[in-house]
Amino acid sequence: MAVSSTTATETEHSTGAPPSLLKQPKAVWAVAFASVIAFMGIGLVDPILKPIGEQLDATPSQVSLLFTSYMLVTGVAMLITGAVSSRIGPKKTLMFGLAIIIVFAALAGSSNTINQIVGFRAGWGLGNALFIATALAAIVGAASGGVAKAIILYEAALGIGIAVGPLVGGVLGDISWRAPFFGVAALMAVAFILIMVLLPKAPKPEHHTSLAAPFLALRHRGLLTVGITALLYNYGFFTLLAYTPFPLDMGAYPIGFIFFGWGVALAISSVFLAPRLQRRFGTLNMMMASLLLFAIDLGVMALFTETKVVLIVCVVLAGLFLGVNNTLITETVMISAPVERSTASAAYSFVRFVGGAAAPWVAGKLGESNVHMPFWVGAVCTLAAIVVLSTGRKILAHVDDHDPEPHSVDEATAVTVGDAD
Repeated sequence: MAVSSTTATETEHSTGAPPSLLKQPKAVWAVAFASVIAFMGIGLVDPILKPIGEQLDATPSQVSLLFTSYMLVTGVAMLITGAVSSRIGPKKTLMFGLAIIIVFAALAGSSNTINQIVGFRAGWGLGNALFIATALAAIVGAASGGVAKAIILYEAALGIGIAVGPLVGGVLGDISWRAPFFGVAALMAVAFILIMVLLPKAPKPEHHTSLAAPFLALRHRGLLTVGITALLYNYGFFTLLAYTPFPLDMGAYPIGFIFFGWGVALAISSVFLAPRLQRRFGTLNMMMASLLLFAIDLGVMALFTETKVVLIVCVVLAGLFLGVNNTLITETVMISAPVERSTASAAYSFVRFVGGAAAPWVAGKLGESNVHMPFWVGAVCTLAAIVVLSTGRKILAHVDDHDPEPHSVDEATAVTVGDAD
């Protein structure tokens, strides 16, 4: 039996009670927990960037390749996630992705050169892609309460993971720069066991997704517009994430706490602020507003790069703006193109991750000659994202017209993991 929200939906409609975001099947919580650990990998290395650079004699741009190799491989590998999942099933795909992360995280912790870590982070990105794309489809398919609530749950897992990542990286990094890598490997092993035990086994899907499906999905202008928007604002996002630790010039512990505050703000705004602001002002209006505020935030960081207090405040505030935008743009992706959700997710993720991969290295390189320039470039790219999004107003006008709660067995049944529509 495919993982589906049919049963939960039928129960909700028979009772007439609104579904609770927290009242979910165990399988959903298992995938959500694993997602938290997976997203920890993004911010985990933040607090240890400088220690790695100092101990392995690497420049900021060389160290930033830990992000670039991870993001680049994650983005490219997104193209095969649908094909893999539709052939071996969602559960095996999730477990395969987790197993790859466990192996390469442990290898990164055992490395002795910056090139080795960069290479193993690339392998980590492959496992991350297999897991992330499938996890979003799994949560949407298994969660009760409809697509909107499932996406909020997924974004909450993302926010918590990104928040906890720097904290774990800071605490363990204070012991050794190797410790965070081994810590993630251990936590992923726990997630692997939970998925294996709690996620129901489903038969192999009858329909196979082709390798060309994500590219074909990008022919839909709405999905392409959202993807390019994400590519541009992700440049600013990963400039903030990968470059800010260098001008802050603090130890692993304080950097970890600063980005923990950023991640907490991101998680809170994803879950609580985004839905309320969306209902009041509309999806596209709030996406543009949050991107504008993020661009201004980066501009302030560019002006006051040498003032640590300003940088710290701006990093935390950025979490609020990014949290709102992340939730709304993910929901828009799920309904912007008439293709199955896993394919839309893979196509969108390919564009945004590959685009964002350049930011850490470029920011590190620019920062070696001018500490202000990385933030200015990030702000300009984020403003460009607003321009691109505005060109899609007509084609995306329907995003506020959809009903996020499935009202029929047919629609709920269509929300399955790994099956074609």
